[in-house]
Amino acid sequence: MGEGALSLARLAIGKQAVVLEVRGAGDIRKRLLDLGLVPGTIVEPIRRSPAGDPTAFDIRGTVIALRQRDGDTVLVQLISSE
Repeated sequence: MGEGALSLARLAIGKQAVVLEVRGAGDIRKRLLDLGLVPGTIVEPIRRSPAGDPTAFDIRGTVIALRQRDGDTVLVQLISSE
């Protein structure tokens, strides 16, 4: 991963990032792309369930819950807050 790049599942609540790549394969990759997780999309985790999984993300104005295993397949770049 490049500098500042991490998996979507590791993104802290309230931080924004831009999608770099969806690394999943098959049906899960198609589902994530259909949900709007395409390169260039800005995403933000807004809350985690009390158990820690799944996490709700704001993706293009829509709230979508993703399990950690699915979020681990999406590579994002943190957007600087400076």
